[in-house]
Amino acid sequence: MKDLQDRLLKIEEKLDMENLDRQIRELEAKTMQEGFWNDTQVAQTTMKQLAALQNEKAQFLSLKQQIEDGLAVAEILDENDIRRLSKMLEKSEFAVFLNGKYDAYNAIVSLHAGQGGVEAMDWTAMLYRMYLRYCESQSWAAEVIEETRGDEAGIKSVSFLVNGRYAYGYLKGEMGTHRLVRQSPFNADNLRQTSFAGVEIMPELADDNEIVIKPEDVEFDAFRSGGHGGQNVNKVSTAVRLKHIPSGIIVECQTQRSQEQNRKIAMGMLKAKLWQQEEERKLAEKQSIKGEHKAASWGNQIRSYVLHPYKLVKDNRTGVETSQAEDVLDGHLDEFIQAMIH
Repeated sequence: MKDLQDRLLKIEEKLDMENLDRQIRELEAKTMQEGFWNDTQVAQTTMKQLAALQNEKAQFLSLKQQIEDGLAVAEILDENDIRRLSKMLEKSEFAVFLNGKYDAYNAIVSLHAGQGGVEAMDWTAMLYRMYLRYCESQSWAAEVIEETRGDEAGIKSVSFLVNGRYAYGYLKGEMGTHRLVRQSPFNADNLRQTSFAGVEIMPELADDNEIVIKPEDVEFDAFRSGGHGGQNVNKVSTAVRLKHIPSGIIVECQTQRSQEQNRKIAMGMLKAKLWQQEEERKLAEKQSIKGEHKAASWGNQIRSYVLHPYKLVKDNRTGVETSQAEDVLDGHLDEFIQAMIH
């Protein structure tokens, strides 16, 4: 219990409770301003940020109280109590490791089927389900931005916004190529098949003022949505496509009911992609100076999921592996994500 208390004091120091309280007060003051709800989307984002900060503070204070109570009755605590408090403490410690500039931000996750036709598209759909399950386990909300279904099965590509404090910090290590080995359900001979899917993780930068996009550099196109959105789907041109002329980057959003909402989300995605492009440029520059030849892109294989002839999920970077492949595909990613954070 004394060891847990020492760890807690280190977290409290890193969390900077005074700064946390200041952020909460500032957001609370915003919600009290006249006309706060005039822009529903901005208001909802602010409310989510406030709720996340309040929840972080409440969880820490609850943990602190439990450890203080535990110290008072340490002689009657059993091993399960200690283990439970240690696990709760561990989760708070991860937040301390996530001190990158955008780690506390929401995340934009994009999945893309690699070569392999319907098999690769089915693998992309499996990954999509895996990440949605993981988001549920973290009490994060996931909202589809754009989705292109496969002609026969699966998903060609999908992008979704993960709303949750530290979502980007937790998920950024998932970026890369994910490899699946299994008996193909789309082949009558049940042949062993290898499929690939790419995962991109970016911070949501819609309200970030550091990345400036000139209006004249963006080509705007509105079109009729072919998917989510309710009654106005295929009737009103609410879907939005933005092309950044200097870089050639194209983004789409078609899931919201209004063109303005879709445009705002698409602009956030464009900012995130431009930020990512700049980060990759810096990384390539650094690697060329060091004489490294590894490509600065999300195309590097990071993890393999083997379902046949044996069960194994192995991360190529950390060496973490497990034979519980079905559990991993059901969203149990903690072991892999925690290893990347440390």
